[in-house]
Order: sequence, then structure tokens, then C-alpha cells
Amino acid sequence: MPVTDDEIHEKYLERAIREINALNHDVQDARPDGEGVAVVGSGHPQADVLLLKHHATRAEAEEGVAFYGRTGSALLKSLARLGIDPTTVYGTLCDKWPGAGPELAAEGARVLAEELAIVQPRIVVVMGPDALEVLNGLDVPLAEPVRDLPGVVQRFTPATQALVTPPLDDALDELTAKQAFWTAFRELGAWHDRLPPY
Repeated sequence: MPVTDDEIHEKYLERAIREINALNHDVQDARPDGEGVAVVGSGHPQADVLLLKHHATRAEAEEGVAFYGRTGSALLKSLARLGIDPTTVYGTLCDKWPGAGPELAAEGARVLAEELAIVQPRIVVVMGPDALEVLNGLDVPLAEPVRDLPGVVQRFTPATQALVTPPLDDALDELTAKQAFWTAFRELGAWHDRLPPY
């Protein structure tokens, strides 16, 4: 009996879930001081959109989940305004171990590269210059450097584009930062509207 497209998709999804779960367990186990909580990615393991911040807010660090708390709430509202289903999104951080020091920067970059390989997003939304520096330092096959051009959709790899925005966390409490973030982030909606129907 031939295998259907739905069965193939289901197998890929199961594999992605296993790989993300294993990676998140590795992140949690790698906390160098044995104290505190590592911050793992959250969302769909085969998302079209991967959201990338550099470091955790206090709520994210306490809960151990990227885009938790006010940051996540603001993001959900923004996605709703753009007509993007939040279940098609995966969010993660460059710094997986808040307060652990710079010695884990290379390990965080390695984990991020694995997340990108597992999720295989159509677009990466890079929130701020620190996250952009980490993304551009990854050894991703066929990747081109992403320029710091907020609101401009750029090529990252042959299969993935990138959109740079100002840092989201800064936009939560300051009006000028909020306007700058939203001006850049709304381009994600225009990009999403251009996607071919499934």
C-alpha cells in the first residue's frame, strides 16, 4: 500500500518533535553551575517563522521558556494583528543560560544552529543587533550574511529568509522603541500574505 503525503508529513513532524525535545533536555542538562533554569525554545517544531532574541527577560529566565510573560503576550497580539497563526511560530534565544557567563556563547550558537536545522523555518525574525551578530556567526550551509536593515526581508539561505527588527523587549516600555519595532515587524505580515496557499 503506498504511503500518503499526510503519513510522510506525520513522520517528519514526529522526528522534529523528538529532536527538539532531546535538544531541550541537553540545554537543561548543560547548565554549568547546576543552579537556575536554562531557557528553551517554544512553539511548533516545524514552524514557518522562527523568532530569535538574544537574551531572556526575568520572566523567561524564571520560567525557563523563551517568549514567556509580557514578551510573549505582546508577540501574540502582534501576530494576531498580522493575521499569523501563532501555532506556525517557534521562538528561541541565543543565550540559553541566563547569567552563566560568556563561556557558553559557543555552545548556545551550536544549539541555535541545531534548532534552525530541525525547524527549517521559511523566515527567521532576528530581534536586535546582538541576535543578528550571533545568527551571522553561525556555520549554516549556504548562508549569506544578514544585514542590519530593520523591516527588510533578506535572503539567509536558499530556503530561508530573514527579517531584522529592533529588540522586542525594549519596545514593551518605550513608545519610540515600540514604534520602531512595529514598523519593522509588520513586514512579517506582508511576507506572510505573499506565501503561496498550501
